[in-house]
Amino acid sequence: MKLAPIESQQRLYVRVAQRIAELVANGEVKPGEKLPAERRLAEMLQVSRPTIREAMIALEVSGLIDVRTGSGIYVTQQGHRQRVTLDDEGIGPFELLELRLILEPEASALAAERITDSQLAALQDIFEEMRKFAGTPRIEEVDARFHVAIAEATENAAITQAVQWLWTLRNQSVLSSGFHSRILEEGIYPAVDQHKEILDALKVRSADAARKAMRAHLIAATEAAARHFGSEP
Repeated sequence: MKLAPIESQQRLYVRVAQRIAELVANGEVKPGEKLPAERRLAEMLQVSRPTIREAMIALEVSGLIDVRTGSGIYVTQQGHRQRVTLDDEGIGPFELLELRLILEPEASALAAERITDSQLAALQDIFEEMRKFAGTPRIEEVDARFHVAIAEATENAAITQAVQWLWTLRNQSVLSSGFHSRILEEGIYPAVDQHKEILDALKVRSADAARKAMRAHLIAATEAAARHFGSEP
């Protein structure tokens, strides 16, 4: 199998997915055949590994490939029998995680300096809900409220709206919502212990500890999501 580098940077994951779909449609990749590993695909196409992941999600949602966690990525019989039209299906989950990693650690540091006692009490209540629903799909909704509550504690309306917008994007995107449904089925849920570390840092109003705890949490979330493909960031 030969792959040429992707040249355009516009909606790159869609172009990557289309390139692979063309190989399948042309018979260069056979049904049941295993695709190269994520790292190898990234090298061949000269794109980042997160971009490869977004492309694989698009192909999986379209039914062209089957991601078998712990085994690899295989072309399906269904995907091989028909041409798959791949459109821009929204912001990808790893794109969102990258932006969250830029924004939320600093937002948490600011929140640690400004959070009020009543806001801490409300955040503690949300955390208790997280513990109650740990290991169930319900924790996803509580997780969103936990992160938005921290943003609200910054007393910065722009930060609050930005964090709320990221969760809205995640829910509206076919790519992100479809991917999260799959990893929930695999038992990958928000980690309660990581949220406790964030909460504890906020309680002592340590900006540095809050920043580090949020960063560690988002890195761990990215690693957990990447395991869907049998890989690490």
